[in-house]
Amino acid sequence: MEEQHFEQRTDLSRLNEAVEQIRQTLATTIVGQREMVDLLIAGILADGHILIEGVPGVAKTLSAKLIAKCIDATFSRIQFTPDLMPSDVLGTSVFNPKENEFRFKRGPIFGNIILVDEINRSPAKTQAALFEVMEERQVTMDGHTYKMEEPFVVLATQNPIEQEGTYRLPEAQLDRFLFKIEVGYPTLEEEALILAGHHAQKLDEKIAEIKPILGTSAIDAYRKTVKGLHVEAKLLEFIARIVHETRNHKSLYLGASPRASLAIANSAKAIAVMDNRDFITPDDIIRVAPAVLRHRLILTPEREMEGVTTDDVVKQIIKGIEVPR
Repeated sequence: MEEQHFEQRTDLSRLNEAVEQIRQTLATTIVGQREMVDLLIAGILADGHILIEGVPGVAKTLSAKLIAKCIDATFSRIQFTPDLMPSDVLGTSVFNPKENEFRFKRGPIFGNIILVDEINRSPAKTQAALFEVMEERQVTMDGHTYKMEEPFVVLATQNPIEQEGTYRLPEAQLDRFLFKIEVGYPTLEEEALILAGHHAQKLDEKIAEIKPILGTSAIDAYRKTVKGLHVEAKLLEFIARIVHETRNHKSLYLGASPRASLAIANSAKAIAVMDNRDFITPDDIIRVAPAVLRHRLILTPEREMEGVTTDDVVKQIIKGIEVPR
């Protein structure tokens, strides 16, 4: 029994080394934003898609590009614009005159790490093109189904401020994202470091120096480790109670679905593994709950006008539930 435990710990320590290497690599270019980096890594380990929201210029796109560079996998970037069509994302059938038949030409969505920049810039028709591929990891076109290669992760960015030419993401699509990471402004000290760093070395040179840390086979193995983590029944009940309370809370018009419960459990496992633990704690659940729930909940108009946020409500819900020990 001890030997089995030792082997598992060794596996977790190797994963932990890779995680620390990714953190250090991103820290050479991204100043601060430790929580965002950890959630990006946790999202990939938990096999989930991630939405990154923040005002322009806070390194949302850069962070997504850097995390992709740390993984030895195919990377694709799609810039969403108001005139982008679903075929520009998924691909289209092209007629081949030599063989007198149509052939499917794959779009940029076919890859391992997909960066969708400014996802709320495209209308509903194009956003809907991502529904099937994000949930079922496949594209159906002209009666044929094309499976995505694993790992398949969509990293999407959007600006929170109301701007000309933006389209609100439907709840069904938001629910497909494991996390919504909110990126704030840097502190005064961090901004000074950003300026000093850019003055000392060009950003392009720093990015070019980044080498892959994880391969696709390693990610697959680590995901199996994360999935196989044991979770105590009382912690599963704790997760279920948090999500259940969102459906009955007076400040919320729309609560979270069972998909949110699964997301909290999976991401809490990923956070535990990243901390070199083969078990999850209530603190792991409390840490990931806001990122998992903030885009799945809709406030009542009255609470929204009062300036209450979904994060405030999640904290209030957790505070009202007895934390298992």
